This record gives sequence, C-alpha cells and structure tokens, in this order.
Amino acid sequence: MKPDELLIETQHLTFRFGGRQVLHDVDLRVPRGSIYGFLGPNGAGKSTTMRLLLGLLPAPAGAVQLFGHDLARHRLGILARVGALIETPSLYDHLSGHDNLEVTRRLRGLPTGRTAEVLATVGLAADAHRPVRQYSLGMRQRLGLALTLLPDPELLILDEPTNGLDPQGIIEMRELLRKLQQEHGKTILLCSHLISEVERVATHVGVIQQGRLLFQGSLSALQRRRHSAAQVVIETDDALRCRNLLPAEFGAATVLSPGTLGLPYHSQEQMAYLAQQLIAAGQPLYGLRCEQPSLEQSFLHLTETALAG
Repeated sequence: MKPDELLIETQHLTFRFGGRQVLHDVDLRVPRGSIYGFLGPNGAGKSTTMRLLLGLLPAPAGAVQLFGHDLARHRLGILARVGALIETPSLYDHLSGHDNLEVTRRLRGLPTGRTAEVLATVGLAADAHRPVRQYSLGMRQRLGLALTLLPDPELLILDEPTNGLDPQGIIEMRELLRKLQQEHGKTILLCSHLISEVERVATHVGVIQQGRLLFQGSLSALQRRRHSAAQVVIETDDALRCRNLLPAEFGAATVLSPGTLGLPYHSQEQMAYLAQQLIAAGQPLYGLRCEQPSLEQSFLHLTETALAG
C-alpha cells in the first residue's frame, strides 16, 4: 500500500507507563476510506494507542504519522482534520441538541449552516429542539458524534461508540458509521470490544494483545489466514451411519449433531466429491456448505495463540 493511501501510520510505536511497557513496536496502518476495527482484550493497549494518536500522550518524533505528517511536529494542523469521540460525550442536559451544537460551532467559528447539516447527518433533525435530558442513550451518542462532525473532519477516532446501547441503538449507530464512510468519505478508526458489531461494519481489522499487534488487514485477509479452519458442513439423515459407511471419506469427520457432519475444508472439488460419494452410497444429502470462521473465532484463535506462546 502506498504511503499516501494511509491516513494513520505508526512506526515501531512503543510506550511505557513507569517501568511497565504497554506497547511494543506497534506498526498501525489505517487505509484512507476504511472503517478500521481495533480489537483487543481489556488492557491490551487500545486506549493507550488512541491517546498517542490524538497527542494526549507524548509519542517519539516520527512514531505517529497522520495524513502523511509527523504528529509530533504538526500536531495542531493535523488534529484540526480529526474528530474524536472518546467514552461518553460531554453535553449540556438543560440545552437542546441544536443549542449544544451551536455552542461549539460558535466557539470554533464554523459556518452557520453547519449545525443543521450535522443534525440531519446523524438523524436528529426532528429532535433538535428537545432538551438533551430527554434524549435516549443512543440519541446522546449520535449527538456526541455530531459534535465531532461539526468541523467536517476527514478522520474519525471513536472509542466504543455502541457501548451501553440497546439493540435498536446499536443498529442505528452501525448504519450511521456506514453512511459516514460511504456517503461522506470519512475514514473511521473504531475501537470496540463488540466483535460481532465490528464484523458487521468494518472493512479492516487490527488485533492487539499485550501491547503487540498480532494481525491487521482486511476481513477477507483474516479469513484467508485461517483458511485451514474453514469446514465443510454436511447435512444428512444419520451422520454417524454415514461416517461408518464411508470411512475413507468421513472417518475423520466430526459429528456436529445427529444429522450433521463437519470436515476441514480444502477445495470446491473436495465438496463435489463428498456429495458424489454420499449419493452413490444411497445416503440423503440435505445440505452442503463451507463455513468460514467468524471474526470472533479468529480473534480468539489469535489471542489464545499469543498467550500460549
């Protein structure tokens, strides 16, 4: 990937709190136009990395580059192009959503029409004049995101934006993030512990464990990395009978349920061959599919392997 295609790039990013090393040579690469899901257990180094990216903790010169520029040397100019939502947004409960935005808009000297624009973007135009104390948690999160969007940043850094939301609020936030990426051209670094949600929205992922970046790349690249973990799932009448009847083909299969067998996936030709053998043996075939490991399974595999090592 060319350097100008990266909005975030770190080089051998290392950080210590006192005598404890929190990050070890982290080389983060966030492509322009991506939704990058940054995953890791509690204490893995996610929050420290995000603080370093925002200049809230000092990073060595050259270790953090945003938009191709060194953060240590061009901090103010760089951060003017970044919007960040870390933890719960600070809002004035007695003011309306509109007036909360207006306070920030006037302080930053932004165009007068910007408040209405971002309210429409986050889906709060109809509730703009209600006091924030009447907002649901999901509405408050969207208003917090609207605050970060006021200066029209190119890059959004979001820490657990769906934390504490109900299912409907999570769906609304997921759709909003997709809209910001696809329709508004935003690049989003998304830190979350909700692996299933990251899988639904992210284009790229990074997995960090004990301060070390174990994997980063596209979701499809992560699946290819664990290609050997993919399995052929066969639905038939009696799984155990099929395994005993065709030991050469199914002797190593796992009986997943009374009517389901699982085998390591190798190729499409393998699947066609298994289907032919079952039918030739007079066994019913109700379903045949390849199941790729989920992001959660891949995440657990990476982190458990790192701990074991």
